[in-house]
Amino acid sequence: MGRRTLAILQTTKRGRHDHVPLLFVSASKSSLPALTLGAIGVVYGDIGTSVLYSVKEVFGSGHVPFTPENVYGILSIFFWTLTVIVSLKYVVLVLRADNNGEGGLVAMLALASQSVKDRPQLRKVLLLLGIFGTCLFYGDGVITPAISVLSAVEGMVIVSPHFKKYVIPITLVILFMLFAVQKRGTAGIGKFFGPITLLWFVVLGVLGVSHIVTNPAILWAISPHYALRFMFDNPGTTFIILGAVVLCVTGAEALYADLGHFGKKPIRLAWFAVAMPALTLNYFGQGALLLANPEAVKNPFFLMAPSWALLPLVALATMATVIASQALITGAFSVTKQVIQLGYLPRLQIRHTNVKEAGQIYMPFVNWGLFVAIALAVVMFKSSSNLAAAYGIAVCTDMLITTILTFYVIRYSWKYPLWLCVLATGIFFIVDFAFWASNLLKFFDGGWFPLAIGGAIFALMLTWKEGRRLLGTKLREDSIELKSFLEAVFVSPPTRVEGTAVFLTAEPGSVPNALLHNLKHNKVLHEHNLFVTVRSHEVPWVEEEERVKVQALEHDSWQIDLHYGFMDDPDVPRALALLRGCGCEVEPMSTSYFLSRESVIPTVGTGMAPWREKLFAQMHHNASGAADFLKLPSNAVVELGSKVEI
Repeated sequence: MGRRTLAILQTTKRGRHDHVPLLFVSASKSSLPALTLGAIGVVYGDIGTSVLYSVKEVFGSGHVPFTPENVYGILSIFFWTLTVIVSLKYVVLVLRADNNGEGGLVAMLALASQSVKDRPQLRKVLLLLGIFGTCLFYGDGVITPAISVLSAVEGMVIVSPHFKKYVIPITLVILFMLFAVQKRGTAGIGKFFGPITLLWFVVLGVLGVSHIVTNPAILWAISPHYALRFMFDNPGTTFIILGAVVLCVTGAEALYADLGHFGKKPIRLAWFAVAMPALTLNYFGQGALLLANPEAVKNPFFLMAPSWALLPLVALATMATVIASQALITGAFSVTKQVIQLGYLPRLQIRHTNVKEAGQIYMPFVNWGLFVAIALAVVMFKSSSNLAAAYGIAVCTDMLITTILTFYVIRYSWKYPLWLCVLATGIFFIVDFAFWASNLLKFFDGGWFPLAIGGAIFALMLTWKEGRRLLGTKLREDSIELKSFLEAVFVSPPTRVEGTAVFLTAEPGSVPNALLHNLKHNKVLHEHNLFVTVRSHEVPWVEEEERVKVQALEHDSWQIDLHYGFMDDPDVPRALALLRGCGCEVEPMSTSYFLSRESVIPTVGTGMAPWREKLFAQMHHNASGAADFLKLPSNAVVELGSKVEI
């Protein structure tokens, strides 16, 4: 890591966590135990609820006969899948690939694209690959809450078969309540997540141990030779069941996504000290139960518990799945905001739910869009077993993309030798590819559903990106050079009025349409004029010292560039306040903000396909106002429109 990178990390560390959607307290203010507890609640909520359905789907598929050798083999495959994918790939390797302290597929994408910026074609391919992976996050985000909450509520059927008809309605009610409270923010309930999830892992371990003691020999399944023997004896069956085995690592990507929230050490400590031991004990306990009672395959997790503990266990499982879903919903808000910053989605309404934590946000459109899709999934698939068929493809594709991007990061950013890069990522690529290929078998059984969601969002993102490029090209073609325009205007100077005018423009050095309209209709020019361009970069954070770049123009005018990372919250008035002492100070009471809002008119021509142009025009029309997004004071904004044909 270079000195410059270190400097950025040091200067941004204090403010970084003010912009992160935390469910707990800031990392900068928390001790290692507090951060570890937070990581248990947020990072491992999803993977911690995989025990509800993973073993059931593997043994309930009908592909694996109930023999002691097969049970040992499957348990060994579970353990070594957790070890290779989670422990080695994510915890050891991927967590090292931080982008200025941030993780997640968007951060990895930005890091990979920057590392190959001198290879434009390769960079373009990696960007498309990363954006597609980001889109699949939404497909995964639909299936995860649906299967998690539904599998927990299905435990009621074990208590009494009469509850079966109430499973779907209760699931929908719980999900609706979860999404309805999002607008209130997570600060109030977030502090309970860690303790509840910790209790959940303790219960997982206790349930597992209670059955392991009846058959301690089950622990020999830790040996990899059981997994290798099963795969050697049953190659076809192994390939088929990998699509169900992958369920045990769903949620592993959260380790990397939440890197900026908690840091590497708490995430690693929480995994090796709490999550992995509890998961291993529970899986092995389920194996011991199945050896003793093969009939328990209908729901081995809940049948591990004594009858008196079933209802409390269903309640705890429901809370655990709600927590897992909450972390994903919060992640959806964060990822959407990042993608907007990178220019792949139009501006959406963002509400801040905590005055102290700017990163705690609520996006109504994303929230209720997710709920509708999740409710549709629950009603369509009707059971966790059917949803399990839809699960996996999106997750495995994301894992595969992460491995590919990691290769380019360690090869071109870290400058490691090619042989070492191939060795470090090649094994993970083979494993990820095997799981991905197996999950393709489930495409027509439901795997198409998350892919359809991801594909639709991918089409929206590419349409928006290309539409913005075409719009920018058209505006540049019709634009007037700013310096020459000012010189022409002041040949016969217009009337100057007191105060400061801030003209927001996407193209620096060009005359904003808002200025042209103001001169045409009002025939005045303010005493001071700032031409402001907001730029987003493929880095999470831009330090405050590099936020503002000023270029003086003649006639008390300035060209100002404001720089933000994809994790930053753009705040134009706050950024302009940094100009004190530069000769172009901004006084809030005497400053007006002028915005140009273009109405896009699709035309038949050389642009995009007609349907994409119409889609872009509709997205552009429905985008939320720039004033709210840039935090401009509502009582000081003047918006002037124009029509642009693309």
